[in-house]
Amino acid sequence: MARLVLLWCFFIFTATSVNLVCSRSPQKDHTALFVFGDSLYDPGNNNYIDTIIKANYYPYGETFFKYPTGRFSDGRIIADFIAEFANLPLIPPYLQPGNHEFTYGVNFASAGAGALSETYQGFVIDLKTQLSYFKKVAKLMRKELGDAEATVIFSKAVYLINIGGNDYISFLTSNSTVFQSSSKQEYVAMVMGNLTETIEEIYKKGGRKFGFLNMGSLGCVPSMKALAPGNTTGSCFEQVNEIAKLHDAALPKALEELETKLVEVKYSMHYLNISYAERRNNPEKYGFKEANIACCGSGPYRGMFSCGGRRGVTKYELCSDPNDYLFFDSDHLTEKACKQIAQLMWSGTPNITGPYNLKALFEV
Repeated sequence: MARLVLLWCFFIFTATSVNLVCSRSPQKDHTALFVFGDSLYDPGNNNYIDTIIKANYYPYGETFFKYPTGRFSDGRIIADFIAEFANLPLIPPYLQPGNHEFTYGVNFASAGAGALSETYQGFVIDLKTQLSYFKKVAKLMRKELGDAEATVIFSKAVYLINIGGNDYISFLTSNSTVFQSSSKQEYVAMVMGNLTETIEEIYKKGGRKFGFLNMGSLGCVPSMKALAPGNTTGSCFEQVNEIAKLHDAALPKALEELETKLVEVKYSMHYLNISYAERRNNPEKYGFKEANIACCGSGPYRGMFSCGGRRGVTKYELCSDPNDYLFFDSDHLTEKACKQIAQLMWSGTPNITGPYNLKALFEV
């Protein structure tokens, strides 16, 4: 009698090829990766919602994939490299049609998303909604795998979260009374409150290991430099940096409190403000020729969010080689820069990534 053998297949992406790998069942000893956040981590979820905040057109994706995937870069993004370093397949967007296999993890991130539901409301998948998607995945996995196996997956998994930048940009640029009725300190506390609540909810579902970035010098990206009043010298938008610094002061305190409050929680935080500053101040040291102007965009510093000509401004400039640039478009890193940041998150020393790096979290 013939016997049916089920093969488990996934794509492994390398620098030179795309390979389909099949096995009789998922690897039992792997550590899954679940991703939450904004455009820094979005692999294409926004392709599947009604929004103008998309990157599913040329020239996005041209360096590596050779076609636009929805990632806000010329190629791979940070979460892709973390998956690669962890020997995982690329973690797919949750909303991708036909995506029903979550054993290796799934990515919920949405470009433009914030910790607050009011941030770009109606155009993004906010953090609370991303959390609700994760809860659906957790319920499905427990139903399909059983509580015991699902619990092992969730407790071993690493949860990568990056959120807040869009909240702060909205706070400083929106006329909404929600934003204008709070002080900077109160607003940061609201963002931090929603973030810590999300971590606690993931913890209830079994999550124990978390990875974060601090906010970095948000006012130094090309879009913010272009908005800085009277900026003709390439200086950063200090009003934006001020609120980012408040966030960066609050985040480690919140994580330390959670580590004390929640048994077995371990976390990694990369100091993006340091790695950004090093590359802006010494681009040649890291293989870049340009760290102030974006590869793709228009206006001062190519800081207008016009790359690809699909967001109301049809004309834009495009550099000849993204590898020469720190920023691909007005707000987002090139693939080369993403890989460098991911490497520091993965194996950085405590002065740049701590108290654990991601490699340690995947191995613990």
